Amino acid sequence: MSSNQTMQQLLEEYASSHQHKTNKIIHFICVPIIFWTIVAMLWLVKIPHVENLALVTAVLLSFYYLAKDLRVAIQMIVFTILCLLLTAFMEKQGFPVLEIAVILFVVAWIFQFIGHKVEGKKPSFFKDLQFLLVGPAWIIKQIFG
Repeated sequence: MSSNQTMQQLLEEYASSHQHKTNKIIHFICVPIIFWTIVAMLWLVKIPHVENLALVTAVLLSFYYLAKDLRVAIQMIVFTILCLLLTAFMEKQGFPVLEIAVILFVVAWIFQFIGHKVEGKKPSFFKDLQFLLVGPAWIIKQIFG
């Protein structure tokens, strides 16, 4: 696989291993949860002059998506901002963000692997880690077209 693939090519390749209805449903639920859990865990890594690692990572992710596709980038930036706002709210309200994020992260990944077992295909990121970024974009694109 080439890192020069367009976002459309990546989304099509990702879709090819996500055809089974059960696997799709699992991904529609679990991929956004996993994305949020990573944002939440990075949020808790405080760094000077920037607030936290989640903000730095969000900017870097934005550059990745912008380099691939403007529309997908805008959708992913909005989704990322929503995840950041949810995490900030939860932290301010005193929720045990780390505990919630870790539990959801583990449970969601278990379901992801169950979905791929049902699908009969390995997760795309086994072929290329870039698909860990394509998965959330695929979900967002499925929702917003």
